[in-house]
Amino acid sequence: MENLRLLNKRIVSRINANLREFNFDAGSFAANAIEYDKLSRFYCLYGVTSCHPIDFNFRNASMAGSYFLGKCSVNQSIIYKSDIRGDELKRKGDIMDQENPLPLIEDETIVINNSLLYKTLVHHNSRNPETPEEFTIRNTVSSHYANIHGATMEGCFLGPFSTIDLMDLHSCIIGEFSYIQAGELFHKKIDPGVIHIETDEFCFKFKYKPEILAKYIGVNDSFQPRGLIYNFVTGKEPEYEHLFRLVDVDPVDAPDSSAVNRHAVIKGDTRIGENVLISQGAYLNNALMGDGSNAQENTYIIDSRLMGMDVTAHGGKVINTDVGQKTFVGFNSFLFGKEKARLIIGKGCVVMPHTIIDIKTPLEILDNSIVWGYITCEKDLKTNSIAMDKLNQFAGTLNIGDMIFKGNGKSFIDAFVQRIEHILEANGAYCKDGSELRGHAQNGQQISFNILHPYRSGNNEGIYPSIRIRP
Repeated sequence: MENLRLLNKRIVSRINANLREFNFDAGSFAANAIEYDKLSRFYCLYGVTSCHPIDFNFRNASMAGSYFLGKCSVNQSIIYKSDIRGDELKRKGDIMDQENPLPLIEDETIVINNSLLYKTLVHHNSRNPETPEEFTIRNTVSSHYANIHGATMEGCFLGPFSTIDLMDLHSCIIGEFSYIQAGELFHKKIDPGVIHIETDEFCFKFKYKPEILAKYIGVNDSFQPRGLIYNFVTGKEPEYEHLFRLVDVDPVDAPDSSAVNRHAVIKGDTRIGENVLISQGAYLNNALMGDGSNAQENTYIIDSRLMGMDVTAHGGKVINTDVGQKTFVGFNSFLFGKEKARLIIGKGCVVMPHTIIDIKTPLEILDNSIVWGYITCEKDLKTNSIAMDKLNQFAGTLNIGDMIFKGNGKSFIDAFVQRIEHILEANGAYCKDGSELRGHAQNGQQISFNILHPYRSGNNEGIYPSIRIRP
């Protein structure tokens, strides 16, 4: 195990060099998070389909319990129980949508170098014109249940349950449970619990009060997570590990137009409609998945009903909740209804990323509403929501509770509507007759898995042999 410890030391030294201005030591997190014996215990998976270019190579890397799809390259990195999803990587000849169009001269690849990704979700959707053929993560440490979505980054530390979305990040520290989508950031330290979405046309900001956030997500002196949301997630982990130990699993009853990944947990009276996508790492128990709905990685749909065309983004948790048609539940949101206090969300709503709704009495959110922040009752809902029609007509500066909005409301709403439509189209929610408008729900049905193992003993214990998988 000597080389594995040396690899970890090298990664930590690189991230510390990038963050030296903050006097930050990533070694404290790494030393307390990594259990070296587990890195040789779990295998990793590489998904193979006829719909995605196949090219997976790795060198001096440890990838225990992780899942890879699409063209990926991993070097000098530790990737533990992470999902590296490249099903939307751009292809040779595609045009990156910029003011100065850039045609790709080869297929795009996810490139991970000198990084530690710990229980992290990586889903590419790169917008970086400087590296159109590469979606890059370099010299970065990402901790428990963080999301790296379409965000290239270099020299960063991501706290637990944070999300970096559709942007570029350089030498930054992101606090736990923060969601950032702000174009490009250099040498910034973001506090915990910050929700920041900004473009040239609008800016949305919200910050959790520290005493509220601490109940749900915090970190101890070693940067390890704690709190109600973390306890909820870790309580389900043994069921995922059980799936990794099984060679074959019983097929889930689902229509031919839907895809249920064999590494998703499906329990109880769960019903799956047409054109539904259930990704690896999803957890469904007594769930109704209406036609065209999806449950992405690290999502939990428990004792809940999704009426149809609903998007549950990476890390969304929906418990004792009824979700109306075409409603978006954002990254790492925690919707915690109760058996005798159900949460009802109307159709066409947007639940902003990293929203916490924890109720003790029934609560209903009206159709076509935008909600955010921390909601426990009807009173909180009034200061953490707005009707879409109202925001659509607004331009200027708007303060509601602890939320500040500046700019053009119509542009803000249009951006979300377009993104929801893109997700539905990409996932195959509108597929007809199994052939027209196909997407991930149809293309992922015939996936097979290469199972790869590390060295089990000696100086290289926990390290994977250098291998390249090609067509």
